[in-house]
Amino acid sequence: MASERVARRLTAVLAADVAGYSRLVGNDEEGTLAQWKAHWHALLEPNIKEYHGRIVRVIGDGLLVEFASVVDAVRCAVDIQGGMAARNVDVPQDKRIEFRIGINFGELIIDGDDFWGDGVNIAARLEAMAEPGGICVSGRVQEDAQGKLDIVFEDAGEQQLKNIARPVRVYHVRTSEAAKVPRELALPSKPSIAVLPFDNMSADREQEYFCDGIVEDIITGLSRIRWLFVIARNSSFVYKGRAQNLKQIGRELGVRYALEGSVRKAANRMRITAQLIEAETNAHLWAERYDRPLDDIFAVQDEITMCVVGAIEPSLRKAEIDRVRRQRPSNLNAYDLVLRSLPFVYSLMPKHAESAMPLLRDALKLEPHYGLAHALLSWCFHVRFNRGGAREADRVGAIRHAHEAIAHGGDDATALAIAAFVIALDEHDATTALKLFDQALTLSNSNIFALTGSAVTLAWMGNIEKTIERAKQALRFSPFDSLNFRAHSAMSIAHFYSGQYAEAADEARTAVGSTAFSIPRAVLAASLLRLGRVEEARLAARSVLDCEPSFKIQKLSHVALEPAVFIALSDAWRELGLPK
Repeated sequence: MASERVARRLTAVLAADVAGYSRLVGNDEEGTLAQWKAHWHALLEPNIKEYHGRIVRVIGDGLLVEFASVVDAVRCAVDIQGGMAARNVDVPQDKRIEFRIGINFGELIIDGDDFWGDGVNIAARLEAMAEPGGICVSGRVQEDAQGKLDIVFEDAGEQQLKNIARPVRVYHVRTSEAAKVPRELALPSKPSIAVLPFDNMSADREQEYFCDGIVEDIITGLSRIRWLFVIARNSSFVYKGRAQNLKQIGRELGVRYALEGSVRKAANRMRITAQLIEAETNAHLWAERYDRPLDDIFAVQDEITMCVVGAIEPSLRKAEIDRVRRQRPSNLNAYDLVLRSLPFVYSLMPKHAESAMPLLRDALKLEPHYGLAHALLSWCFHVRFNRGGAREADRVGAIRHAHEAIAHGGDDATALAIAAFVIALDEHDATTALKLFDQALTLSNSNIFALTGSAVTLAWMGNIEKTIERAKQALRFSPFDSLNFRAHSAMSIAHFYSGQYAEAADEARTAVGSTAFSIPRAVLAASLLRLGRVEEARLAARSVLDCEPSFKIQKLSHVALEPAVFIALSDAWRELGLPK
């Protein structure tokens, strides 16, 4: 007999609960219940009704709401959180009811007035990731709501949510008022610059990758000037799609100058406009427009970089300007393919590494000596080896392409840094790796791959002081970088090895908050155990297995370049009962 057809529909799902509800009830059961009812009748129910939401479930302190419109769902969440902030002004911190809200958009299975499916589960996982008083949304929601509300979406990267097969892009929602509060950093002693995302003026929105690639190459070129403090790509790209208040950006990133511009690509020509601005005063220091055939793209990017350098330091010697130049692949198609691979490479997930690998192989067919393409392919093999099954062929592939990157990318700091990391962890040649990291930092002392990669390598070598120095440099050069979890993870290992367990726990917890990797969770568990917080340590150990069910202690023995580092951690893991 044919099975009954399941009803489905696309809808926006809002999941909310009260942060710390059990604690609140334990402290004051009647008072908490009275507050909850008051908030429900005065704020939640009216807002849900105003934005045409349908309450599907109310369970204890949590609720699930359906919206036909993604924008209405986000508006409702923002109004609820804003209303709660106002209602909590005079309430003591330990008695406040604060909601966490998660929003997802997807296809759900309909069962009468109820619904089920991954769409609901994702909303619930996003709610758990939200801060008290905060809102977390999926990439689908961000795409639909971007630019339609007076809010800011902060990219938290792709996250592997519990019991969800595919990674989910996660964003934290900030109201415009919250976004206006600057997180000021002091200006460094040398000239400092952030290259902001250029506007894509092409009719084809698919050309975003091309526009972003232009900016990345300018950042790379500027980063090779040692006297110049350059904010890394992932931090400056936080401002993509946002109205740009340069004074605020300068204070948040701790830079004196900002470079902004636009790219228009049509047929076989491109037009790039760029302007250099002093962030604090909004004074325009330099502006130029470049109208060139596409086959002249590399010369144009070098020309822009040199002009920016010349505007910042007119007395710059020609030899230092020449250092901005680096070898480029002779075939634009190879460059194009590498640009297309970058979003997959940066995710650090085996599944996405497999998507990037064909693009990089095609690039190398066109340009066999393309150092960065070899490095990125090496990184993909490394990710697949360490997170996707530990196949020996992947380790061999990672090492082979790392050496190709060294041979052909000697003037590219990123290529050298990626190769160094692979050679350290997969080939176990720490001496060569450290020399390569130093070579990369000579070319670009702000290179995030070199700083975080060397920090992790030094941590597994037991070099505590140098680990912390490199990790802190990475966090300063790129305060918003999605790779910063590597810096925090490295410091957690270094602090643990030195017996500073409280500091190790703090750094590990920070790393856990921004990555789906198991190692920071394992270090957190070990640190809590050594602090005597046994129950918390056991919970953290369980989260290791939730994150990586196949976790085995012995699997990490190959990354510990100093056996004593591994022994210190593995002893704690065995005490916690993690699989050997």
